[in-house]
Amino acid sequence: MMSASNPTHATTFSIFLFFFISSFQLSYSVGNTTTLFLCPDIERESLLNFKQSLKDPENQLSSWDGEVINCCKWKGVICNNFTGHVHLLHLPDMNLDGKLNPSLLNLKYLRYLDLSGNDLLGGTMPSFIGSFTKLEYLNLSGTGVHGKVPHTIGNLSNLHTLDLGFAGDSQDYLVVDSLEWLSGLSQLEYLNMNLVNQSRANNWAHVINSLPSLVELHFESCSLDLIAPLAPDYINVTTSLNHLYLSDNSLSSITTRWIFQITNLLSLDLSYNSFYGPIPTISNATKLHHIDLSVNNFNSSIPDWFYLCKDLEYVDLGNNNLLSGTISNSIANLTSLNTLDVWGNKFSGKIPKEIANLCKIQRLDLSKNNFQGEIFGNMSECFLKALEFLYLEDNQLSGHLTNQFGEFKSLRILDLGRNSFSGAIPFSIGKLSSLEKLLLNDNKFTGTLPESLGQIFNLQMLFINDNLLEGIVTETHFANLTKLEYLGASGNHLTLNVSPNWNPPYQLTSLKIASWNLGEGSYILSWLAKQKKIEYLDLSNTGISGSIPSWVWKIPYLKLSGNHLYGKIQIADTMMELDLSNNSFSGGISHFLCDPTYQTHGLQSLNLGGNQLSGELPDCWTKWPYLRNLNLGNNNMSGSIPNSIGFLGDLAYLNLYGNRLSGEIPSLMHNCTQLVLMNLGDNDLDGGIPTWVGTDLVQLTYLILRSNKLSGLYRECISCHQRK
Repeated sequence: MMSASNPTHATTFSIFLFFFISSFQLSYSVGNTTTLFLCPDIERESLLNFKQSLKDPENQLSSWDGEVINCCKWKGVICNNFTGHVHLLHLPDMNLDGKLNPSLLNLKYLRYLDLSGNDLLGGTMPSFIGSFTKLEYLNLSGTGVHGKVPHTIGNLSNLHTLDLGFAGDSQDYLVVDSLEWLSGLSQLEYLNMNLVNQSRANNWAHVINSLPSLVELHFESCSLDLIAPLAPDYINVTTSLNHLYLSDNSLSSITTRWIFQITNLLSLDLSYNSFYGPIPTISNATKLHHIDLSVNNFNSSIPDWFYLCKDLEYVDLGNNNLLSGTISNSIANLTSLNTLDVWGNKFSGKIPKEIANLCKIQRLDLSKNNFQGEIFGNMSECFLKALEFLYLEDNQLSGHLTNQFGEFKSLRILDLGRNSFSGAIPFSIGKLSSLEKLLLNDNKFTGTLPESLGQIFNLQMLFINDNLLEGIVTETHFANLTKLEYLGASGNHLTLNVSPNWNPPYQLTSLKIASWNLGEGSYILSWLAKQKKIEYLDLSNTGISGSIPSWVWKIPYLKLSGNHLYGKIQIADTMMELDLSNNSFSGGISHFLCDPTYQTHGLQSLNLGGNQLSGELPDCWTKWPYLRNLNLGNNNMSGSIPNSIGFLGDLAYLNLYGNRLSGEIPSLMHNCTQLVLMNLGDNDLDGGIPTWVGTDLVQLTYLILRSNKLSGLYRECISCHQRK
């Protein structure tokens, strides 16, 4: 996908501008207002006419004053010191609005024109843009133009740089019906047409291979066609191209063979396309520094030539889903590598120990694969010094973490979640002073939580949930965690032992400590009232009792199931998920479901199952249009199922099991077409089983109607559970 900023583009611009300005003396220098020649009157008047056609809300062109005779002193204007002619007009990002005045055609010696980041073209690109025949640099990026790119640009035979990229979200601003006009730009070195719709330009590959000087090409998010525009076996491949960016198009793998024959290629980005099949096994592009093939459908192993690219610094093969095989020990050859990203594939085998000897590696992402066994072994000192991001989650890795894991000098993210690591979390991990995120969740770690965690003062996220940890957690574990925002530690056998008056050093956004022991007869922790930013709270199965304090109801995601809570249920307008299942709440639910204060409510999940709720189901479900999960099962609710439940168009899970509901299943429920599970069992419902259950509820996978008084047998319902 096209990046927000492009360092290569910035470098190209800087180098060109430096040599361009150096090629002739400036018309003025700092501290010296004397010039050899004034700009010609006709050029001065042309610039003044241009200014008059503009809106300049920030007064950027205040120096363009009619009383100042020499326009070479004006902002953004550079002239030749010996002729006085305007050679350079540099007006980027000045918030100017208007049209490109034809009077500028009087600047017959203009070599450099940069209007980027303004709205100076009046919506469309004028055809006379092709009349600036001495132009070497033209940058109209981010100018918001639409319509066709005029073919007259092909007349600018002296162009070295052409930038028509649009920094927006739509591909409908600029359109080309052909790129043949590019063939006239034989000196072109840099071309950026990002976000220019090229879906009708079927000859794009022929054209770029005909440009003998082209060094850098950006065709990102251009709707380039699925079908290859050339036969890859006989194409005369360009030798000048160093940087090729074709991300976020609809290109297929039939076009890749010629691309990998570009011998001087340094950067290649084919990400976010529709490439399929194997990565080519033969390539001449062994000078690569940067290669991004991510988010495609390649389905081979990593070809051997990869390991011959000794200058490789950046490799991203992530999210192809079907890349497989092992990572070769030959990765040791890639001594310049700083990024290796292969997440979201089917790579397997052991992670080669040679990776731990790569001295420049900063980002290593091997997550969501099938890697097995222990990791790294003895890590080199330079590896421990360089690595900043380590993602190994969702593999089949095992073994213990050694004390070396506390010796990383720059590590900011360590994600080992969803593996089979075991043993104790090493005490040395507290020495990771740069660490911001530590994710050890869903493993088999045992023993106590090391108190040294409290020394990782940059830590923002700590996930240790679903392990086999046990023991006491005290204030020491959090002593210096002033930046902590997310704490996920559910699913362990930990006991919290802190002072009732404890004032934590952090402000949490999310706290999940389900299944912790908070002490016999504990109430909702008083120190939580000091957490003013909390948005997600999970204290399920912690043994807490009593009523819920008023401030707790304001938390958007609240999970307090499996406790001994009671009292009056409340729902704030900001709440998105509420789980109070398996507690001791009693009474009716109309007081909050039908509250006239709010016309509609954004709640998406409501789980009140396994309580002692009673009374009739209220008929005001139209106020809850975003509900996807509704569980009122195993209570004492009575009356009929209200018609308004049929207005819950997003409802996917409905559980009314184990109540005393009566009457027929309301016909309006045929509108609940997103239902996956419907459990109405163990009630007193009567009437026939509606036929629309099998015809209209096309997503329905689980249907439970047992222990009612329903009549008839509807065969489609019997097989609902077999649909998926």
